This record gives sequence, C-alpha cells and structure tokens, in this order.
Amino acid sequence: MKHDGLSVLEARVAADLARTAHPRAPWLKPVMAPDGTPAHDVIIVGGGQSGLATAFGLLRSRVDNILVLDKAPAGQEGPWRSYARMHTLRSPKDFTGPDLDMPCLTYQSWHEAKYGIESWDELALIPKGHWADYLAWFRHVIGIPVRNEAEVVDIAPAEGLLAVSVRSGGKLQTLHARKVVLATGQESTGDWSLPAAIAALPPHRRAHCAEDIDFAALAGKRVAVIGAGASAFDNAATALEAGAAEVHLLCRRKEIQVVQPYRWLTFRGFLRHLGDLDDAWRWRFMSAVMGLREGFPQATYDRCALHDAFRLHLGAPVLSAVDGPGGVELVTQAGPVAADFVIAATGIDIDLSARPELSRFAHNIASWADRYTPPAAERDDRLGRFPYLGDDYALTERVTGLTPWIADIHLFSIASTMSFGASGSSINAMTTAVPRLVSGLTRGLFRADVETLWEEFQAYDVPQAVVRFPPPACGGEG
Repeated sequence: MKHDGLSVLEARVAADLARTAHPRAPWLKPVMAPDGTPAHDVIIVGGGQSGLATAFGLLRSRVDNILVLDKAPAGQEGPWRSYARMHTLRSPKDFTGPDLDMPCLTYQSWHEAKYGIESWDELALIPKGHWADYLAWFRHVIGIPVRNEAEVVDIAPAEGLLAVSVRSGGKLQTLHARKVVLATGQESTGDWSLPAAIAALPPHRRAHCAEDIDFAALAGKRVAVIGAGASAFDNAATALEAGAAEVHLLCRRKEIQVVQPYRWLTFRGFLRHLGDLDDAWRWRFMSAVMGLREGFPQATYDRCALHDAFRLHLGAPVLSAVDGPGGVELVTQAGPVAADFVIAATGIDIDLSARPELSRFAHNIASWADRYTPPAAERDDRLGRFPYLGDDYALTERVTGLTPWIADIHLFSIASTMSFGASGSSINAMTTAVPRLVSGLTRGLFRADVETLWEEFQAYDVPQAVVRFPPPACGGEG
C-alpha cells in the first residue's frame, strides 16, 4: 500500500497543477509525418533529471505532444544506480531542481511525505538512492510519457521535420518530431576518455570509472585510480570498502582541488544570465571554472582517508603503463606504482562525431573555436571543441545553409556548459535553465506556425456577449 503521506502529497500536486495551469488553451495543431504517422512536437532524448525537468516545463506550456526516450531500463536512467559511486548527492539538500519552483514537487516535500519531517530535519545530504526514487516518483506523478530501452541512433531531416531513428528490442523504428532535445548527460559531448597508455592495457587490467566494475573482485588487490576529482575519490573509496589491499590515487597536479567553484556560481544572476553575456565574458568565466577540477566535499575525502590502505600521490601524471606477470607498472613523475587493476577517472573526450545521433552532421556543428578566439592567456583547445549554441540551446552551423535543420536540435546537457554554464548538467541550475530552454522551444514552434495562427486569428468570431437593440430599459429613478 502506498505510504499515506505520499497519497496526500500526490493529491496536493494534482490540485496545485490544476490551480496554476493558466493559460489552459491548447495552441499546437497536429502535424503529420511524411510516412503518414502523427509527428511529435518535441522528442526528448534522455529520461534522467534534465530530460524529466524539460518535459515538465513543456507540459506546463501546453506542449503536450511529447515523448521522452531513454536507452536504459526503467529505473536505471541517469547515473544514480550505475556509475555514480558516491553515497550521497554533493549538492545541499535544500537545492531545488526539476520541481521548477513548485513547492509540492520538491525533493523536500517528497522526503517529508515518505519519511517524515523529523527525518528531513536530521538529513545532512540526500542519499543517491533516495534521489533516484524521487525522480521515479516525479515522473509518475506528473505523468511524463517515457519509453525505456529505446536508443536514438540517428537524426535526419524529413520534409521540415526531424526523423529520429530509434533502436528498441533489436528493431529500428523511425519517429518524427518538430524539435528534438538531447538531454544526454555526461556522454553528450562524445565518449569517455581513456588515456592511451591505459587503453593499451588488457581489458581485465583496466576500466573507465563510468563502466560496470566488479569491485568485489578487487578485494585483496592493488588498485590505482587515475584522476583527483570527486569521481576519482568515489571510485577509490568504493575499492577500499570492497577490501582492496592498496588503493593509489594519482593526481597529476601538485595540489588537489579543494575549492568547489560551482558553489560560488550558484546564484540567480549567474545561473540565469551567463548566457546573455558576450562571448569574451562567457569564455573568461567558464574557462576559469573548467580549468579547475570539480572539488570534493570533506565526506568524500574522509571516506578514503580513514583506510590505512589509501595512498594519495601528488604531482604524479602517468607517463607509461606496462602489464606484466606481476601486474601493471605505472611510471609517474613521482615514481613507479604497481597495481593489479587501474581505474581511469579521466572524464570525457569532446568529439561530437562519436555520438551516433550526431554523427550524420557533426562535421557542421559550430564549435566555440569556430566562433571565438580568446586571448592567448585564456586559450584552451579542449574547451574550444565544445559546441557553440544558440540562445535557445540549439545547435548552430559551422557553414551556414549546409544543414539548416539542426537549428531544431537543442542540446541540454554538459555539452552546453561553455555556452550557458552549469545549466544542463546540474540540479541547482534547473529552475533557471529549464524555463529558458522551454521558452526557446515554444518560441520556435510559435514562429513556425505564425502564418497559420494569423489566419486563425482573422477567422476568430466567438462572441463573449450578446447585445440586444434597443437596450433593455433601465430602472426608474430613485
């Protein structure tokens, strides 16, 4: 039986949504695809937190003909039940996200309804499993249409629409949409980055931190983790907790990053208006922010440090890796490190052509390097490969006119970071970023329909009052 508190909360959600549904008038007309099937107004690729928040924002704007696609099974969307190996979210518990400023839909409301107000008061940080459960509830209570185990493998033009090729159950299907939103998370810019020296090792000796890793099999083994961001510490801690004999964390810099720049930029002005600045200011801010590794909270470090088997190596970039009968020998600037298994927490390569849904037209997606040349002191070739997005998160063309239809593909993920800051990749930015994205989507849909809407306006003749002649007599004088 459903928890009584959740039943009460769901009734409150329904009532609040009904009371704030203005304007209720539908405004989009059905569009037929070239194959005679109905087209969606928007298809959202990715059913994690960003995809769900975007869907909610569209539904609130009476864009009802939408569909969310996710390649993962139901309940496995996003990283929370796979490669996210922290115990809790890193954001403060009172940060709001996909609720889009509706109090009844906040994580706090869900937590209090399920576990009680006292539990919320005692909570320090949100357990990642609770967050995944909350997102599943959010999807259910809003009624967001999601199709799981549906992988988008291509997007192509189709007579003014977008043809979206979807692989599901071993079969390919083509769906059509007026617009597509790619809410594809960390993987949106390309593929996980594996240093060449590590990639050359046998598969049984190494893994990227985003892969499935059998940590139980690492009990009694020597493990090396390459990287010093929050994910590196999470993976090191997981190996230690699984009973690894030694865990070496290799930081290429001489100091670890203890300042979290994302805490500073979490204010409405930055979150809402970074994207309004000129290219020079956007580049200046984001190149500085992304030049730092993501800081880790004290609890993340302590999770490793309490184990005697933990070793932190500073100024230790990996120069080479050789596999032998006794394990892997990593040569670093700080000296050799021996390991039985190597985990690379080394982020993502920015290569849009590696994404199947983008590969058809990746060559004509404009990058920041195509549009802006920073001062020499701020130059960063990696950041220059980020896509340069329009003010509605839309892809822009490198060569104008070659693929004009990509303006109807909107990128809302970590790939939008250089254009809009931490908008499509963080919980704390959703309440400002999603409305901007949704406004851009509805603006495009409205502009595309403006001639039809003008004709409808001219034909509109519904009276709201009946006037009779002569007017009825007024009452006598008093």
